Order: sequence, then C-alpha cells, then structure tokens
Amino acid sequence: MMHFARQDIDDLLVLERGEGPYVFDTTGKRYIDALSSLFCAQIGYSYGEEMAAAVSDQLARLPFNTNWATAHPASIELAERLGALAPGGEARVFFTNGGSESVEVAWKLIREHFVARGEPRRAKVIARDVAYHGVTLGALAMTGVARFKDDFGPAPIDVWHVSTTNAFRAPDGDDPKAFCDRLLNEVEEAILDAGPDQVALIIAEPVQNAGGCIVAPPGYWPGLRSLADRYGALLMADEVITGFGRIGEWFAISREGVVPDLISVAKGLTSAYAPMGAVLAQPHVVEPLIAAGRTFRHGITFGGHPLSAAVALKNIEIFERDGLLDNVRTLQGHLHQRLDTLRSLPIVGDVRGAGFFWAVELVKDDRNTRFAPAERDRLLRDYLPRRLRDVGLIARLDDRGDSVFHIAPPLISDRALLDEIVDLMATVLTGSGEHMRLRAA
Repeated sequence: MMHFARQDIDDLLVLERGEGPYVFDTTGKRYIDALSSLFCAQIGYSYGEEMAAAVSDQLARLPFNTNWATAHPASIELAERLGALAPGGEARVFFTNGGSESVEVAWKLIREHFVARGEPRRAKVIARDVAYHGVTLGALAMTGVARFKDDFGPAPIDVWHVSTTNAFRAPDGDDPKAFCDRLLNEVEEAILDAGPDQVALIIAEPVQNAGGCIVAPPGYWPGLRSLADRYGALLMADEVITGFGRIGEWFAISREGVVPDLISVAKGLTSAYAPMGAVLAQPHVVEPLIAAGRTFRHGITFGGHPLSAAVALKNIEIFERDGLLDNVRTLQGHLHQRLDTLRSLPIVGDVRGAGFFWAVELVKDDRNTRFAPAERDRLLRDYLPRRLRDVGLIARLDDRGDSVFHIAPPLISDRALLDEIVDLMATVLTGSGEHMRLRAA
C-alpha cells in the first residue's frame, strides 16, 4: 500500500538507482530529484560507499543495542554532536525513528516536564493552521489540516490553531511590522482563550512546509519566545524539514535569534541513508524529571540504532568536509532570483521560501484567483504530474493550503543544476497555464 496516496495507481514510478542529484527509473530514464526525496536526501545519492563503510564498521563491532538503561558509543557521540550544534550548545537528545515520532515524543516529554513541576493542568497546545506536524495521533492533533484527521475521532490533545505567517493575500502583508504584530496578538489571544495556566506548548516550523514554504516576518519568532516566557509555556521549533542545511544552517531557527526549548528533527539528520529522528531539549526541560527522580515514560526499541547513528555521524562529517552549508548560503540568492522570474507567468501568483526550500503558488488569473476544487485536481493530480514526468523533474504538488509547486533540491546542487530546475519549471508552468485556459474555454 502506498503512503499518502490513492491506492489505485496504475502507472507507478519505480526508481532503482541514484547518482548525485539524479534518480533513475526501471526503464533507465533520468530525473532531477528537485525534492530531495521528500526533503530528505540532503547530500544526494553518491555517498553510498562512504556510508556503507561506516555501517560495515559499526555492524562488525555492535549491530544493535537499545537505549533502554544502556547505551552504545555511536549514539552517545551523536548526541554530543547534536547537542553542541543546537542553539544554546547543550541540548539533551532523545532518538526516534522519524518525524511524527519526534513530535510525539516531544509532547510526552513536555507533559512529563509540567507534571514533575507540579503543573499537570498544562496540557494544551498552540499550533498553526494548515501546518503539518505528523500522522501519529498526538502529532496529528497539532497538525492543522482537517481532512487528514477528522475521520479518526476526537483529538487526544486540545490544540488552538492560529493563522499562518503567509503574507500573500493578507490585508497587511505588505507591512511586515503590522503583519507580525497582528499574528502575535492572535497567538496571545489563543493563549488567553485556552487558559494561560493550561497552555504547555507553542509549536511552529521556522519555515512552514504545508501551504507552500511560508516564512515568518521579522520579529515573529522573538515574539513567540516572549509569549512563551510570559505565560509559562514551552516553545518548540519543528525542524523535521528545515533542519540540517535546508535553509543553510544546521537548524533554521538559528536565523531567528532565539533558542527554542525543544527541536524535532528527522529526514536530513541522516540524509535518508538510514531512518532516524530525534528530539533536542534544552537542559531545563529535562531537569525537573531528574530532580524528582521520575522515569521518562516513553521508549522506542530502535531509537538511536547503532547503524543509524553511524550514518548520521558520517552525514555530519560529509556536511562539514564538503561545505554543504556554505553551498546553500552561496547559491540561495541566485535560486531566489531565478525563481522570481517565474512571476511573469500568469499561473504564478507568489514565490516564497528560503535556502534550498521554495514554493510557487499557482493561481487562476492575474487577480490571483484560487482554482476551484475540480480545476485544482485537474492541474495538480492530472496534468502537472504527467508533464513533470515527461521532462524528468521530481517536485511536489500540494493542496493542503492553496495550490503550490514545491522544490527542495539536494544541498550539493550547483548553479547550473538550479538553473536547469527553474528552466524546467518554467516550461511545465507555461504549459499548465495554457492547458487550464483552454479547458476553461
């Protein structure tokens, strides 16, 4: 059964080989992976031999050990590296197998934190509309996409959803300060409505994926930090997508000048050469459990698996050795500039994002009219997937908010490859506009 897909696919794309930023299907056709295999393959597909050597060495010494009251050197070393790289420089690390699991673990740690502090009433969350935080039931409660969760019964967590930071179409979107002030006022009103002594967490992505690479206005994250401190809540940056170089930093939140209490990661932690996730918590989040002698009532058999830890350590080594963060910092302006040229196309309403993480919002006309549901389905589920496959480009077409076209190239991409990606986007989007106008006529 396919993940997050209709189960009647009759022309399935099957990929069997990768090289650099490219993947190849079973017929030998080459595609540019402009999505990094769902925001995961930060270093592309040419480091298999290095990773295999790291894995072979680990498997020869210790193929497996849990982190249940024991440990192994690979997970200890990785925890030390991650803790030092995180904002604040001393985070505690709990390992998981992926992103949803990381958000779930973070919530249980937050509840343990407040119970240990004698504040068990703190059991509510402030999250953002349209935001995606995972599919396990706790993470799903925080997810702001109704159609993903409404059929699964009442949410186990009380969550107040506030507006996204999408300035496109916002009445005050052209005034960053007014826009930011309004958004922060809405967050504060949600806290007051939920009960200031009952809110445990404010969670957000530094750049929100669902809805199309939505960036925050200047001052937004310092404002969230201030609100969390004022009302006694914890602040969490969900960096499952934005972490590990996607925005040109180890953690995208570093650009915002704040230290969150918790960070969730996965995907780029291993560049998807093995499954792994983690929760990074500032020491003060864990200290109440230690002081009270409490057990953290959560465990994952394969969390911190030696093989995955070895891969993550090699991934960090490759990042540093090959200058991948510098590559993103150097080329992000060029990518932004090239993508902005797509605004001349009638079907393009907005271009937004940061680093190597961008989205183009697709619109019906020069008035930025949204596509009707039937039109959107025709465009995103019929025409565009076929055209992308024809031209050999892998990207993401999403309608969890408005109609958007995502790209997130591997961090190894050079200027020529980024240019080729944008040129192919221009080709398919020009054809898309013509196709939709013809259908409308």
